[in-house]
Amino acid sequence: MEYTAIITIDNWYPMGVRVGPEGLLAVLWGREAERLVAGASGEGDNVIAKALRCAASQWLAHLREYFAGSRREFPLEIAWGALPPFQRVVLQAVAAIPYGETRAYGQIAAAIGRPKAARAVGRAVATNPMPIVVPCHRVVGSNGALHGYSGPGGLATKARLLALEGNREYPQIAQIGTD
Repeated sequence: MEYTAIITIDNWYPMGVRVGPEGLLAVLWGREAERLVAGASGEGDNVIAKALRCAASQWLAHLREYFAGSRREFPLEIAWGALPPFQRVVLQAVAAIPYGETRAYGQIAAAIGRPKAARAVGRAVATNPMPIVVPCHRVVGSNGALHGYSGPGGLATKARLLALEGNREYPQIAQIGTD
């Protein structure tokens, strides 16, 4: 059984979460969130549905706090087991990047013991089903340049997220437009 909930965050994009008994399965935003239908899917009893509804509400509250600048970490359960093994290891390393900091794809590859796998890390990050919570926006190119962001708004959104976190290390943040 899964439960999906949706919110709109001022000056950002519509956002939704999908949770299951193991934890967060996905953060969907922009057009993906606009297409969501809130509610439960799958079989389950009212107790499970109520628990999932509560978990989804907590995730949405935490995301709202993040965008308001008052949350830096997400202490709720993530359904890591729902991910393929390599992507799970990569995204767990990405989740460990501190708020406001960045790491290069190659640094993530080295951190997981696969120093020559920077491109594979890039692919795992590009298909991250839980953006924001697993902060793929904190992963940059080896030269510090902003590369690839599949979320709504692309690189402009990646730059905005880094700026929201107070990251001023990369001068190109101020140079990216919103078109």
